[in-house]
Amino acid sequence: MELRDYLRIIRQQWLLIASCVLVAIAAASVFTLRATPQYQSTAALFISTPQSDGSAAYQGSLFSQQRVASYADLIKGKQIAQRVVDKLGLDESAGALASRVSASVVKDTVILNVTVQDSQPQRAQKLAEAIAQEFTVFVSELETTPGSENAPIKATIVDPATVPVSAVSPRPLSSLALAIGLGLIVGVGLAVLREMLDNTVKNTDTLREVSGAANLGSIFYDGKAAARPLVTQLDSHAPRAEAFRVLRTNLQFIDVDSDSKVFIMTSPLPGDGKSTTAVNLAITLAQAGQRTLLIEGDLRRPKTSEYLGLESKVGLTTVLIGKIDLDDVIQPWGDDGLHVISSGAIPPNPAELLQSRQMETVLDRLRRHYDVILIDAPPLLPVADAAVLARQADGAILVVRHGKTTKDQVVAAADRLHSVDAELLGTVFNRTPSKGNTGYGYGYGYGYAPSDDADILADASFTRSKRRAAPADSGQLPAAKPAPEMVAPAHDAVVGDHHIPSRSELGLDGDAAPSAPRAPRRTGQFEQVPTHLQESRDRTRRPQPPTEAASNAPAGPVDRDLQAAGPRGARTGRRSVGDFLSQDPGE
Repeated sequence: MELRDYLRIIRQQWLLIASCVLVAIAAASVFTLRATPQYQSTAALFISTPQSDGSAAYQGSLFSQQRVASYADLIKGKQIAQRVVDKLGLDESAGALASRVSASVVKDTVILNVTVQDSQPQRAQKLAEAIAQEFTVFVSELETTPGSENAPIKATIVDPATVPVSAVSPRPLSSLALAIGLGLIVGVGLAVLREMLDNTVKNTDTLREVSGAANLGSIFYDGKAAARPLVTQLDSHAPRAEAFRVLRTNLQFIDVDSDSKVFIMTSPLPGDGKSTTAVNLAITLAQAGQRTLLIEGDLRRPKTSEYLGLESKVGLTTVLIGKIDLDDVIQPWGDDGLHVISSGAIPPNPAELLQSRQMETVLDRLRRHYDVILIDAPPLLPVADAAVLARQADGAILVVRHGKTTKDQVVAAADRLHSVDAELLGTVFNRTPSKGNTGYGYGYGYGYAPSDDADILADASFTRSKRRAAPADSGQLPAAKPAPEMVAPAHDAVVGDHHIPSRSELGLDGDAAPSAPRAPRRTGQFEQVPTHLQESRDRTRRPQPPTEAASNAPAGPVDRDLQAAGPRGARTGRRSVGDFLSQDPGE
């Protein structure tokens, strides 16, 4: 692993690392609060020989340095501790006292420091002083040879023990720093271990590698998706809506030579978001003007009709068993021309119905009338329905959930498709985080949406009024009036409506015959129209008397179609779904 891999793991697993640090700090705080304060008192002894001449003093100094290392072990032994216990009348054993005594020798000197630790500062000072005094007597007794009155070496107290002012244990700051360090080490170690043991798909590179197919798009995680599952419930520049538009664009490059495409939307396991992805992709395709049909092919746990609020009792299963005609089960949804076939009653044998000859006939018939057909299929691994449908369609699009779907599940799903000679066209990475290494372009919708429409129109109206009020010699040109066809759209396209307006209906020929009144147009994005633009629109729509030349002019192909269809205002609306399906495909 490289350094950037560790940084990525720390960034992704920061919550685990922070939890470990907090636990370590909490443990250190509890230990500090519950620990009994300990005090230390130290006495210093000087080890020397009584010789006074030069050579003897030098030899005595070497002798003392050799002895002082041994004295450091003797002074913290049980024999000295027992003498102190007997002298002070303590109620503890010699071993307990010896465990709280420590000794050290100053390097290259004959100075011996003895330290005693106790919970009371005065008691620590008394114990250190008593141990130093008893050790001087012990050295004299130990070094005096039989028949001699004086010992060749002695220990002298040069720095008596004092009463300590502050406790040496616990130390809150030191304990806190130690806890933070240990917490970071443990947290980073656990994060790396978790990353190495984690088998889920967390980036597009891994997804492309294990699936063997291109990633068509990444759908952002939205915490409010459960309450607002459809893209029509979002702002047009929301990141999730923009992600589906990117997915729609990438989908156009699949099987570009085919006039009609049939895709199934599936996933390795339930809960990966295949149904919401299929619904929103179908809506986005219809918004782009493509003739789109969404089929609820999950005959075990149908969700599409629930999301769209459509009737699900009559649908695909009703057609497959021959109880109703295909024309009668297609339901229109929304204003963009999306058509939907719900699941119908849940059958006991979904796989047999989906692989029947009647299902092939239904798909062949629908291909002649739609540009894109999306089938929301069941998951691949639990049941065989999706594999059966994928073989009849042009291919499958696999929806993979970030951080939940494992690599083995993606491989197994791809193998399931390949085993029936079905093609995996691509993958959709669902519920990806808005920040990370799963792709790029996250957050594109944030801060890049246009300003408020009313503010734009108000600023434009103010600018045009200033230009009209500018003097002739100011060098400023008057504002150009917008073309009528740019101010008011001539018509609204609907699925199944092939009417092409003539120039007279558009109001572009002043000599043309007046057209029938237009139906009220749907509310658009910009509704606050400046006054002078509204006046220009009214002048453009005002009927003009026909001229003799225009009346005698031969009718073109488009005008003949208009005459056959009748005036636009006389049409009542869209044709029925049955008329749409019964028309000739080349129409």
